[in-house]
Amino acid sequence: MSARTYTNPVYAEYFADPFVLRHDGVYYAYGTVALHGRTLPALTSDDLVSWRSLGDVLEAVDFPVAHYWAPEVAHADGLFHMYYSAGGEEGEGHQLRVATAERPEGPFADTGVVLDPDEPFTIDAHPFLDDDGRWYLFYCRDFLEGERAGTGIVVRELRGMNELVGERQTVVRPFADWNLFAKDRHWYGRTWPGWYTVEGPFVRKRGGRYYCFFSAGAWREENYGLSYAVADHPLGPYVPAPGEVPLLLRTVPGRILGPGHASIVSAPSGETDYLVYHAWDPGRGARLMRIDRLEWTPEGPRCDGPTLDPQPAPQ
Repeated sequence: MSARTYTNPVYAEYFADPFVLRHDGVYYAYGTVALHGRTLPALTSDDLVSWRSLGDVLEAVDFPVAHYWAPEVAHADGLFHMYYSAGGEEGEGHQLRVATAERPEGPFADTGVVLDPDEPFTIDAHPFLDDDGRWYLFYCRDFLEGERAGTGIVVRELRGMNELVGERQTVVRPFADWNLFAKDRHWYGRTWPGWYTVEGPFVRKRGGRYYCFFSAGAWREENYGLSYAVADHPLGPYVPAPGEVPLLLRTVPGRILGPGHASIVSAPSGETDYLVYHAWDPGRGARLMRIDRLEWTPEGPRCDGPTLDPQPAPQ
């Protein structure tokens, strides 16, 4: 790989749900491996292109867990706070938890905090710091009523980095046919004719507006992709960008399958943004980490990905 170009994927081993934190000029990626006996891995890089493994950085909890999912890390009050979920292989019992560390490379130790203990299913936490110093937590829960039952995104204010306060506000619920997760899904003790999913929130403020990027559909299938919703306040209301397909990233038949669950990070120069996301190879062998440039246009965010050919490296 040359210093001037890169080719996706940028990391050759299974690394799903990638979140990238930049701290003191160094990039740290945290992701999901979903393998028994593993917790949550991290990588490090100086340029977003060449990555080195740090191994698993979360210490295992002291109760039985099949899988750990979708970590994100925020730096506040002198600590690094990791938000993640833990539970069964297909999502059974997953609830959001908080772990802390003194360094971005860990080790992270669970604090015993369950962020929304009254909810039976919560995943994909995203901590967001607004310009006024207030923190918000975007995350996913299940909606069992309405036209499209399924998983959607909500937001609450985050106090002290481990306490949710205020009323839960809906950000995006399943809203289109392409959000279908599965037909005839057995969940909550009954069979749903159609179960829909909107997940993986990530928020970026731009031009005074709040853009909540999200993935939707079935994470193992071709309909999975990335789109966004917009609001004038972090608590909403949010309006999804219109479209019957994912607007930012979607499957390229025969070449790349189900791109999504993205985070956004600036290039080393700070002048451009990149989506960091995962996608399957066509044989569904692994979800691998990829990056592509995010453009901010008058019509909204745009991305030419998922790319497979050599691209200019982040400057």
